[in-house]
Amino acid sequence: MQDFKKLFDLSGRKAVVLGAGSGIGQASALAIAALGAHVVCADREADGARGTAKLIAESGQGSAEWRATDAADGEAIASLAAHAMATLGRVDIAVSTPALNIRKLIVDYTEEEFDQVVNLNLKGAFRFLRAFGRPMMDQGGGSIVLCSSMRAVTIEPGLGIYASTKAGIELMVKAFAAEAGSYGVRVNAVMPSIIETRLTAPLKERREIYDTYAAHTVFNRWGQPSEVGSAVAFLASDAASYISGSSLSVDGGWTAIDGPPTGLTSTRPST
Repeated sequence: MQDFKKLFDLSGRKAVVLGAGSGIGQASALAIAALGAHVVCADREADGARGTAKLIAESGQGSAEWRATDAADGEAIASLAAHAMATLGRVDIAVSTPALNIRKLIVDYTEEEFDQVVNLNLKGAFRFLRAFGRPMMDQGGGSIVLCSSMRAVTIEPGLGIYASTKAGIELMVKAFAAEAGSYGVRVNAVMPSIIETRLTAPLKERREIYDTYAAHTVFNRWGQPSEVGSAVAFLASDAASYISGSSLSVDGGWTAIDGPPTGLTSTRPST
């Protein structure tokens, strides 16, 4: 009989989480560690990475170390992967969450702003897949999880460039899943909607926008980083052993209802 509880157990696994200093990345690192893994917490902000590693150590669940890494720097990502392989011997789980959004109409974007968003979001995902995908293929297994967005499939004015990078991540995940599957490597993404993170903090401060976005979900609320982190941990675990090339919606039903609820209520049929 299958031990389903064991499928979620990450004891003995070696993980790297890039973007672990805050938000979804931090929640992912905490969730993976809570299931028993050793986590390398990497972030551009050393204090954030160090702080997450400290939280894991204090929790008594899993273990952690930290490393300063700029997700927009290809050499830094390659160095992170090399360091993890050299010190841990293997990497079973690799997660990357950093993203940049500059809210502007496409006609108002500068070349520099376009390059900044694409370099971190899309090219960063490519660099991460390349850096961790090759050693995972060599070792014969592993799970990679990237962070896309529900903006990959639904849009609003001012988010065109950001959304394009997230759609690109979704397709890149499918492509690499096809290429690495025969080596035992699984590749997936999560697609969050509106989550309370540092990236969305400026929107949260404006009550009318907060309420409008909340109303787009079936729960009439924003999501928490932990709700995405738990989905990342699931995809990293053997409980998702037959899942690859997928982008898991963690959007509170945003893409299911296509706009704020109308206020209609159901009527029970008479008997």
